[in-house]
Amino acid sequence: GTLITISSFSWFSMWMGLEINLLSFIPLMNEVNNPLSSEASFKYFIIQAISSMLILFNFLSFLISKEYLTPLNFLIELIFDSALLMKLGMVPFHFWLPEIMEGISWTNTFLLLTWQKIAPMILIMYNSQMNFFLISIIILSLLISGINNWNQTSIKKILTFSSINHMSWMLSILLLNQSLWMFYFIFYTLISLSMILMFKKIWTPSIPDFFK
Repeated sequence: GTLITISSFSWFSMWMGLEINLLSFIPLMNEVNNPLSSEASFKYFIIQAISSMLILFNFLSFLISKEYLTPLNFLIELIFDSALLMKLGMVPFHFWLPEIMEGISWTNTFLLLTWQKIAPMILIMYNSQMNFFLISIIILSLLISGINNWNQTSIKKILTFSSINHMSWMLSILLLNQSLWMFYFIFYTLISLSMILMFKKIWTPSIPDFFK
């Protein structure tokens, strides 16, 4: 689904790739031994379905914008960026991400923090430009993610807000230099993988568990 999205030449193929990506990740979230996984997968499906609906609405609006909705092009781009930022879990669309992270396994945590971010960020790179809206989202995400990490004891929530912070830097780099963004993303993925493998091995859901 990710490869279809980033390599497609039509709006419909991009949307179809996002849907394949969503529907393939939902079964991975359901785990027999984890009672919170069902709730997490349902919340994830609802949020992603809403953002996909906005993206599809945006595509349909864009198809007729050349003839009838030309003055609304900025609004259409705003809706498109908001839907992709919702998929990324950026501020102010981030409220679903910490709750879902608490209900999934470490493996799914790694996938949600890394691979699931690729397709929305590539679409932002293809179809967006640096504007006041994206600059505001980047600054808000940097500030709020840093503030929310204060007095936080849950390892997964710390990783979540750290991911939001890193996504802000990645967005700012993505719209300026794609090569630097690729290097940043690979480096972030390797660091996240090493940390999650460590937490998965020693099973530390919170910081106080380090001292037990």
